[in-house]
Amino acid sequence: MSVVDPFEVLLGALSSQEQLVHLERLAARPAQHAEPARPLHPLLAERLPALWSHQAAAVDLARSGRSVAVATGTGSGKSLCFQAPLAQALLDAPHEASGLLVYPTKALAHDQLRSLSALEIPGLVAAAYDGDTDPDDRAWVRRNANVVLTNPDMLHAGILPNHGRWATFLMRLRYVVLDELHTLRGIFGTHVAHLVRRLRRLCALYGAAPTFILGSATVGQPGRLASAICGLDVAEVVEDGSPRGERLFALWNPPLLERRSGARGSGNVETATLLAAFVQRGYRGIAFTRSRKGAELVAARARQLLTADLAGAVRPYRSGYLAAERREIEHELFDGRLRGVSATSALELGIDVGGLDFCLLNGFPGTIASMWQQAGRAGRQQQRSLAVLVAGDDALDQWFMAHPSELFRRSPEPVVVNPANPFVADPHLACAAYELPLTPSDDRFWGDDLSDGIRRLVLADELRLREGRAVYAGMERPARRVGLRTGSSSEFSIVDESGALIGTVDRSRAFNAVHPGAIYLHQGQHYRVQRLDIDDQAAWVTATDPEETTQTRSETSVAILEEERGTIIGRSRLALGAVEVTERVTGFRRISLVTGERLGDEDLDLPATRLTTRAFWYTVEPAVLAAAGLHPRQVPGTLHAAEHAGIGMLPLFTICDRWDVGGVSTALQAETGQPTIVIYDGYPGGAGIAELGFDAGGHHLEATLEAIVACPCDAGCPSCVHSPKCGNLNDPLDKAGAVSLLRAVLTR
Repeated sequence: MSVVDPFEVLLGALSSQEQLVHLERLAARPAQHAEPARPLHPLLAERLPALWSHQAAAVDLARSGRSVAVATGTGSGKSLCFQAPLAQALLDAPHEASGLLVYPTKALAHDQLRSLSALEIPGLVAAAYDGDTDPDDRAWVRRNANVVLTNPDMLHAGILPNHGRWATFLMRLRYVVLDELHTLRGIFGTHVAHLVRRLRRLCALYGAAPTFILGSATVGQPGRLASAICGLDVAEVVEDGSPRGERLFALWNPPLLERRSGARGSGNVETATLLAAFVQRGYRGIAFTRSRKGAELVAARARQLLTADLAGAVRPYRSGYLAAERREIEHELFDGRLRGVSATSALELGIDVGGLDFCLLNGFPGTIASMWQQAGRAGRQQQRSLAVLVAGDDALDQWFMAHPSELFRRSPEPVVVNPANPFVADPHLACAAYELPLTPSDDRFWGDDLSDGIRRLVLADELRLREGRAVYAGMERPARRVGLRTGSSSEFSIVDESGALIGTVDRSRAFNAVHPGAIYLHQGQHYRVQRLDIDDQAAWVTATDPEETTQTRSETSVAILEEERGTIIGRSRLALGAVEVTERVTGFRRISLVTGERLGDEDLDLPATRLTTRAFWYTVEPAVLAAAGLHPRQVPGTLHAAEHAGIGMLPLFTICDRWDVGGVSTALQAETGQPTIVIYDGYPGGAGIAELGFDAGGHHLEATLEAIVACPCDAGCPSCVHSPKCGNLNDPLDKAGAVSLLRAVLTR
């Protein structure tokens, strides 16, 4: 009698649904083992499993003093690549070595702390040092720990400015680990690059030159990224020798509800339905959502669909919960009491949860690297696993539904950072000068950017020159006013009616996020902004339970400051350079959360903001517009629609999302004298996105055209030319005109 495979029964049920547009089968892979070039300490070799080939290669490089980036799949044992050399160094000389492990989240650091402690290596004293560590414990860590686990924010504001207290630890520092390298992108990665330079400089002060070990999910050009982050030559290990069970990956498109408008079924509902169905069949897994609200909605809907005995086995997980709540959910997931979790990307990173059978992705997570990182949460014990990408209604998700092979054959995107960005470099140079006066010899860490940065800071009275040294001139620690997540050192405080600080928002985004009358969401609570004090940089808010949301209306213009590169793409010209973006928020629209209908428009009187950044832009001759059959009155809507679609498709070529960039289109750009579409990096000084967009060139335009043509709507929708952040509230837009223009441009 043949045994029915329950997984095949599940796949059969999925295949009967018209929402299943593609099923990819990724074959199982056997392990490839290897021995390190030099044998490990017998005690360590006894406690570690047999090394896979990529682990042995990374351990050999690190032990030889060569910094290394390991970019292999989820569940491939990257932690062992730094655990082994670190433990070996402590076994060889417990009082002459230390290690600093830097993680992007506290949860990851504590997960690794448990893993290190489980090795029970004599002489290895590991401890976490983060915002949750109380003052007494912090003093103990400084005196006793030789392995410290922390995060970039604590390294920036707590450790480096107090380096004298860490002198012994820094003097012995042999290894620095930066995990989840692929998250160090854009502005955050640029901040971390300067943070690492500050760390290396202080290590040199105490006579140390640590080796860096960087772990990453699969990502394009990991060695290049690691070198940019560390300022050192970094080897890369990318051939994955770990075993893997069969992995199935399904693409699921919510049903088209109305062809004319392009409206599709809710991704939240589809994800919740699948989550409930899988849990009901006895499988365990995670559903990743794009937002905190989405995590709550998916979990609530799934519980409604489950039988009473299973409803309590599904819970949401997101940032904003108390630490105790997050730990409780994690423990319930680890020990199997939970069958399903609906989570934000807070669970995407390398927390080791074994035994999961499936993973649902509620919308493409923005990058190929993140997609595989999330999908890899399932099947970590080499069991058969299933991942399902539930498409959202935006252009990129729908493009992948129409081009499934691109999703599975496409190389991971390269991550970019921009250490030369003065808006990031200058604050960190001020921090470095506070820690230790800058001298010309520090160009070994900052290169040619050092002298330019010092000059700017001296002119701004941040630094003073004394006997060939640049000394910090301020009264307070500069690290306190430098946030690592933004490109600006200036922030608005968000304060409730009691005077308590709710949060902060970067100055460049304040007028859009916390203008008077705005609905602001923070940790699941809605607030209405009652007053915005521009001089004191504070927004005063009151808690509310609204039935509406708000969307700003703005006027934006771009001045091209300098063209640095240019090329011809079809019948258009593509250029790259510096721009100044001027934006004035003129009002906002109130929109019902229940029906989506417009409730009213309000005017605002706010000053203009200016952003100096990087951009790429397309120009077309009027003759090309004529060849496309466009009447002059169609041109504004045509360019606007092409701009929106181009921004929507940009993440296909860069590690960014549409919220990281902005755009302006005009029938007559002052500097070019022609119809022009400008797509600019949304951060002061740029985060490297514009350069990747320029390099994508014709491929970017081709994908943009395909996305618009493939969309079944008549006049435009979120799946092609509508943008959720358009300052003109998506008016005017001409979908047909954009198709005609792009075809004319790409026709040789």
